[in-house]
Amino acid sequence: MDKAAKPGQSTLLKPRLVVFDVEGVLIPKRRYLLFEASQRLSLLSFMKMLWAGFLYEIGLISLKSALQKIFRQLRGLAVEDLFQLYKKVPLIPGVKEVFEKLKGAGYKTALISSGLPQLFVEHLAMELDADYAVGLNLEVDGRRLTGRISGDAIEPNGKALALKRIFEKEGLAPKDCALVADDRNNLPMFRFCALRIGYNPDFLVSAKSDVVVKGDLEEAILSITGTTSKMNARTLSKRDLIREVIHVSGFLVPIVSAYLSFSYIFIAFLIFVVTLVYVMSELARMQGFNVPVTSTITWNAAITPEIYEFVTSPISFAVGIILALVIFPIPVGYGAIAIFTLGDGFATLFGKKFGRHTFPYNKGKMVEGTLFGLLFAFAGAWLFVGPLKALVGTAVGMLVETLPTPINDNLTIPIVCGLVLLAIP
Repeated sequence: MDKAAKPGQSTLLKPRLVVFDVEGVLIPKRRYLLFEASQRLSLLSFMKMLWAGFLYEIGLISLKSALQKIFRQLRGLAVEDLFQLYKKVPLIPGVKEVFEKLKGAGYKTALISSGLPQLFVEHLAMELDADYAVGLNLEVDGRRLTGRISGDAIEPNGKALALKRIFEKEGLAPKDCALVADDRNNLPMFRFCALRIGYNPDFLVSAKSDVVVKGDLEEAILSITGTTSKMNARTLSKRDLIREVIHVSGFLVPIVSAYLSFSYIFIAFLIFVVTLVYVMSELARMQGFNVPVTSTITWNAAITPEIYEFVTSPISFAVGIILALVIFPIPVGYGAIAIFTLGDGFATLFGKKFGRHTFPYNKGKMVEGTLFGLLFAFAGAWLFVGPLKALVGTAVGMLVETLPTPINDNLTIPIVCGLVLLAIP
């Protein structure tokens, strides 16, 4: 667990209410609308939903606008059919155990969702024995969706308003509340919760959270309850090792190209083909079909919340390497790939094993991990560029690796490193 407090300590005295975002924390993110509900839609409607979600992710439209565009594509569908599709979505592993422990310890729990209808959130609350459920309102006509939605949950400060109503009913104050969330539409609730836990968070939540948890949701309980656990021990799981070994193995790309005389264009094309195969494999996995080798690797390497959703990390990883190969001249591109693969990979491995200190601007990154990453990245880059270039490029690359940015660091690190290496005489 990546956390600002010392292991076993909480930043507040035992909250009485724990609030959970739903998508990305309790159920797989984007799985319901994009891979379940979209089964009843045309390809054009699916693409419109995907486009609306993309525009929201990059900050060009509001969440309310994105949701309105998405649910507009669902008009005409029966509420019951939509609900049956929702019931197929699995819970993220460990969720039931988390709620059982919180309930057993006397905590009140609330589910507040902007993307799920009220009826569906209430069903989930019953399943988890949660005390409160808040979702959006669906407009229906004869039990069929009109495509229009409403409710506080989709408004800019709507989640905060819903939380304040719970406070009033329970007689609570911000000091009594802990929040577990993953993306920026939950930020309005941050000022009403004394403990803010980012669960595999986006860049804004990572920067503003008191604690960042990556992997098992159960680790969040340690910060909420202030208890200690064997999970406090810094250990690397098999999943962690597989994931980062794959990341570090990207260093073989410049090695093979430079020292075995393979054309970098051929290597880039080969990576592109493998990426297409992976995309098709993931689409099949979302439909319940496992593809030999690729699906097995995904099941064993994906972090807990990713297991039941489309895993995009390998795609951005491949794209980052391809861009470094085709944009920058040799050996600059090779040096950028070395910094990216070795620096990012070893920073994560050593950060999880030995990390004790987080960066104040990004509590999801460990200082110790960054230092180890810098050492390995420098050694790798030095094989392709001079020591000064390697040192400066690596320093900049590892700084970028620690920054909470809206763009995946699988893309930013190789591009920024390549530009820095190119600029140094």
